[in-house]
Amino acid sequence: FFRCVQRLKNDGFHVDELFHKCLFEEDEKEKVLRAIRMIQPNYQLPPPPNPETCKSALLRDFYSREKTVSYPKLDFSAQELRERFQQQLEMELNNTITIESVEATKPLTPQAIKARKLLATLRSQWHNSILQALQKSKHSMSKVNMSGYNLYPYLCLLPDEEYVGIMLQVLNTLSPQGESLAILAKELGSKIYNRYVTQRKLRSRQLEKVQEVYEDYIHLLAKDSQPDEYLPREYWEKLVAEAGFGPSLNLKDCSWPYMLLLRLGMHLLELLVQAVKVPRNILNTRLESKLIPVLYHVYSFRNSWQVGLIKPHPIFSQIVSDAAETMLTFNSFVIPMLCPPVPWTSPHFGAFVLNDTKLMRYVDGAIQHQLLLEQCPQVNLHPVLDALNQLGNCAWKINQPVLDIIISIFNDKGNEKLDIPPPISEAPRPPVAPSNSSAWNKSQKHELLLCKKKTAEMHSLRMDALYKLSIANYVRDKVFWFPHNMDFRGRTYPCPPYFNHLGNDVTRAILLFAEGRPLGPKGLDWLKIHLINLTGLKKKNALQERLEYANEIMEEILDSADHPLTGRKWWMKTDEPWQALACCMEIAKASRSPDPAAYVSHFPVHQDGSCNGLQHYAALGRDLIGAISVNLMPCDVPQDVYSAVAQQVEEFRKKDAQQGVKIAQVLQGFISRKVVKQTVMTVVYGVTRYGGRLQMEKRLKEIDDFPEEYLWEASHYLVKQVFNGIKEMFSATRDIQNWLTESAKLIAQSGRTVEWVTPLGLPVVQPYYRARSTVVSICCAGLSCPSIPSSAMKPDTVKQKNAFPPNFIHSLDSTHMMLTALHCLRRGLTFVSVHDCYWTHALTVDVMNQICRQQFVALHSEKILQDLSEFMLKKYCSSSSPGRETKALWQKKLMEQLSNVPKTGEFNLRKVMESTYFFS
Repeated sequence: FFRCVQRLKNDGFHVDELFHKCLFEEDEKEKVLRAIRMIQPNYQLPPPPNPETCKSALLRDFYSREKTVSYPKLDFSAQELRERFQQQLEMELNNTITIESVEATKPLTPQAIKARKLLATLRSQWHNSILQALQKSKHSMSKVNMSGYNLYPYLCLLPDEEYVGIMLQVLNTLSPQGESLAILAKELGSKIYNRYVTQRKLRSRQLEKVQEVYEDYIHLLAKDSQPDEYLPREYWEKLVAEAGFGPSLNLKDCSWPYMLLLRLGMHLLELLVQAVKVPRNILNTRLESKLIPVLYHVYSFRNSWQVGLIKPHPIFSQIVSDAAETMLTFNSFVIPMLCPPVPWTSPHFGAFVLNDTKLMRYVDGAIQHQLLLEQCPQVNLHPVLDALNQLGNCAWKINQPVLDIIISIFNDKGNEKLDIPPPISEAPRPPVAPSNSSAWNKSQKHELLLCKKKTAEMHSLRMDALYKLSIANYVRDKVFWFPHNMDFRGRTYPCPPYFNHLGNDVTRAILLFAEGRPLGPKGLDWLKIHLINLTGLKKKNALQERLEYANEIMEEILDSADHPLTGRKWWMKTDEPWQALACCMEIAKASRSPDPAAYVSHFPVHQDGSCNGLQHYAALGRDLIGAISVNLMPCDVPQDVYSAVAQQVEEFRKKDAQQGVKIAQVLQGFISRKVVKQTVMTVVYGVTRYGGRLQMEKRLKEIDDFPEEYLWEASHYLVKQVFNGIKEMFSATRDIQNWLTESAKLIAQSGRTVEWVTPLGLPVVQPYYRARSTVVSICCAGLSCPSIPSSAMKPDTVKQKNAFPPNFIHSLDSTHMMLTALHCLRRGLTFVSVHDCYWTHALTVDVMNQICRQQFVALHSEKILQDLSEFMLKKYCSSSSPGRETKALWQKKLMEQLSNVPKTGEFNLRKVMESTYFFS
């Protein structure tokens, strides 16, 4: 060891750097210290380095110690939070959780009892068959040198029983329509990986250390706690530094390559197909008793691609259907957390206690994002990590009365108008089959195909709703949390996939903040305005007029709250019926309380961005006309950009009609806000003319009187006029879009991907590649899935250029949201977001509105386009050999393009602070 220390010194390193820069497992740190003290007996551990502070100009005040405000406390004692942590830990250690289905209330028929007994017997037999097949497979693998990925070591990481349990779990959740082979294989491989990671964290004592640190960390959040000058990430880092010994918590995960997960999953699927069998005569004794596979492999075509599917035999599907089992098994990370999430402190650490969670979501096989995050100085990621922690620390509870009404309709054949999917029993019946299959005519075959498609869609929607409602029902009496991560653009998402506040109207209606706040003097008014916003009515009216309208229809609101299913059902006629019903109930309770201002409300009030993408473009280009159209300027009533574009298109149509253009004459009376809205909204997010034409065609189809024979021509004409209208109204927007598109095109043509850094310091890379001719095909004993591109990939020029403008705007949008989240945190507000829709208590809507505008102005006061230009010039145009006089033609062209930043207009950003309708 003496030689090692000497070598370190000779190479210019200090012994202290071992403890500052190395990551340790188990008790390695203690062992290294003991070894050093053998040759330097008085050596002391160096103090942890001083934490770095983010230098972002946008967050100078936020990270300033002079303006620190205490972190909002949860309404729990430290002991209560410890108990919740133990519940969460237990759930994650089990890796799966079995909960009761909301369909459990149905009476148990003799047929169901018989089917359940049969399933139990079969599963016991299958367990033994799969176990034997696995052991036989491992035995033969151990004797053979396999090329490529040798799966044998990966089949020895867990006890055999665990592999069998995981395989049976997949079998139990397979839909009658089957599942993509690649998706199933990836899912199986990932389940093994997740279980392995859990075991590894237990063995390395990492879990032990997380428990110790979390015990102290909760003092930051508990109502009976002391520390108040730290952010969650800062406090966690402080506690880890003070803990001294033990394993490093930010160990880089041992991620298995995508191809390995796929091959491992394919092998386990192959074992399932071989081992799981059922007697052919199990439901019909007249048939022979031959054993047949429960699973079989078929091919289907999707968009000219041949896709492998694993389908269950109809006999198995019938037994499962008859059994009508009342329990659902999920991976533990599907359930909301039962304690506050572990704060994100690095790209490798945060969210769940044990389950591995990626800070950034990305497509399978992509590693570019992870590499960028690892290369990025840790301090640059602090704002993003702190914003994700703020969103994840919001505590939630269930709106039980609304959930009960939804479950009752779900169990009473659903209601498609209210977005509650009906059961398969309500699916259209296929045509009666003729005795001779060749006698089917074309229309009968088409009808059969449509019936099958509708049944598959209904099953998918019904299961999705079943999962959401069952999870909500499981946590109905609990307080819970949604840890967050983000996509490559910085857009944030809750980690639990089924049930969260990003869900549909039904899901959002059953969520309440766990923390309650009194309504205050204006809170009830905000609840009423929020309700009218949910109805879709009065969008063009001033806020005061919306409030007056709510007061006019109080009788309808109270009737909806008191008699939701037996009264006049006003709430059912709104755009977002379930959220409207929940809001009616809250207004009823508040208005009937002795003092509405003192009424404690848990209800989230939303403020929805007013054509958010165009707002960013108008601010980037200082576009005065555009800014007025998207409510960045003060005005008495909200401006409606969709109506303005529709009016502009109507002007174009009138001129063309007068000049005898036939299609312009046909379209008379058919151009409305509704027809153009989707295309206007998505133009900023990169919709092409082709995509826009399809949107227009769909809207025109919805108009009963529109002549069908003119659909193609009319949609083609309209999309052209909408693009012209936007170009005229938002000249700066089109200039910026074109500049971004052309820049991305030249970058991609040079063989490189488009990268940039958001104003908060998050590095972004676009993950669009086209595979070269080299492909790797996976085959396992008769099972095969589509060819997977190898790592030899070039950027997809078309996708890189078309996606850059919308992705860049999305990254600005997420930056604005994170800035708002962080400043709401400093002001003690409860805040969450669904992209550009911001939620808070009725009491704090005005404060949040003010913060949101301030941060929009602060963000766009930065030299965003100039900074982007400079970053890209440095990245893509700095010559590798400075002495060369001539550069490649594309590089010269790119330099000219990037240097030619679009000019800006006269709009004064400060006017945003006076805008009344920044939110629609």
